[in-house]
Amino acid sequence: MVQGWYPLGGRGHTAELLGDPVIFQIAKAHGVFSAQVILRWNLQKGVVVIPGSSSPDHIKETTELYHFELSEEEVRQINALDREEKHDWY
Repeated sequence: MVQGWYPLGGRGHTAELLGDPVIFQIAKAHGVFSAQVILRWNLQKGVVVIPGSSSPDHIKETTELYHFELSEEEVRQINALDREEKHDWY
């Protein structure tokens, strides 16, 4: 089982990831937040996601992932964003 720690970018990279134009447009099309698109993408790929937040609103938001599904084209668009970077290895 693959686990995704810091699936929203981790320290110093979250804003960049959440603000990505591709992610933003997909989120807008589904009426959800960018974070939800990223988490849903991971789930559809079989990755167990472990996001962190100190905000109760953000924690609730990250649990609301099952009322929409990404199309194959949307998954392909997100897959194409891969820059083979790794962040937040502690």
